[in-house]
Amino acid sequence: MLLWGMTAWAGAQEPSAADAALKPVRQHSFHPIREGFTFDRELNTHGVADLGSDDWKVRLLAVRDLVRLGNAGMPGMVNALADTNAHVRQVSAMALGILRATNAVPALEAALAGDHDEVVRSQAAASLGQIALGGSLAVLRSAQTNDTSRDVQHQAELAAYAVEHNKGASPELAAAYIRLDEKRFQRLRVGEPAVDFQLPDTDGHAWRLSDFRGKKPVVLIWIFADWCPVCHGEFRELMELRAEFATAGIQVFSLECHDTFPARVMVGKELEPKYWFSKTSFKDSYTKNIWWPHLVDRAGAVGAEYGVQPMAFTVHSEWINRPSVVIIDREGIVRFAYYGTFWGDRPSIRQALDMVRSGDFNFAAPRRLHPSANSEPEAKPRPVPSSVPAIRSAQ
Repeated sequence: MLLWGMTAWAGAQEPSAADAALKPVRQHSFHPIREGFTFDRELNTHGVADLGSDDWKVRLLAVRDLVRLGNAGMPGMVNALADTNAHVRQVSAMALGILRATNAVPALEAALAGDHDEVVRSQAAASLGQIALGGSLAVLRSAQTNDTSRDVQHQAELAAYAVEHNKGASPELAAAYIRLDEKRFQRLRVGEPAVDFQLPDTDGHAWRLSDFRGKKPVVLIWIFADWCPVCHGEFRELMELRAEFATAGIQVFSLECHDTFPARVMVGKELEPKYWFSKTSFKDSYTKNIWWPHLVDRAGAVGAEYGVQPMAFTVHSEWINRPSVVIIDREGIVRFAYYGTFWGDRPSIRQALDMVRSGDFNFAAPRRLHPSANSEPEAKPRPVPSSVPAIRSAQ
């Protein structure tokens, strides 16, 4: 029986099909990872300065191709969990979780318990949560208590909850990866109409961008995950500025390149994890005060089209998108698109609000990373044409 009805992708596949899908990962030279964080190889600091880096695309397409293989590729993916290349192990573990590959559970448990790379262990924990078999609880609880990495401990905590509450990967997650089309990546252009999309929020309500055309300007904020202190700070700022956004008539969406369960954790609708960066509770405050929709961008499909680069680098042992802000005016024209170079690099919520109200989109982050002279030139969005009018507040 094929998982999630992927008959079209899991037909007559050769045993080496998984190896073929993983070959680009094995051959690619990624920026180095240290203690769960990507370091720019030229600048020797957190992040990736060059927006033209293909790290994200190589990884995203490899996951897609493995998911497309379905059942036929699973033996190769399980074998790849013992590969000498940590990137190959992580990508394989990720695909197995998306596919809810129950036969891979023993190998993923072994990876969680014994892999020397914390990014791989973190992914193994997350994948076990996506598969959601009760027998994994003991291994997850052990990792939650005993793993040497707090990042792995956190992923094990979320995964154990997912197992206990049957919050495994949705069929829509695998379907989103299968549909990824690299021809549609990075289509967004400043000064041109925004690419339309429809995404669900954490309660399953669907939101379509084009519904706001002619009515309101829209601010899109791609965050990382629930473990991100910067993201929680931005949420607090959004809550504090609620009245000002309402007065200006601005529609705000935050977006997360995850499935429904992790996105619900972010907004306080599931467990209250133990966070190392805060002793206060987010859950009660968030359930009462979050006023904007938090959208579930499965597989980072919309993010890939909008230039957000899902899986651009690692932060806290998880591959995540660039921190990005996109502003679209009332007429549906993209006025501003900012893609961060490290995990804290983007306009503040106040700065985004002020840009919309003033129509002045000149912004320079004082700590933004810039590629060294030895790197390829940084890819940049096209400037806003002078003929585009300033954004008006909704009346």
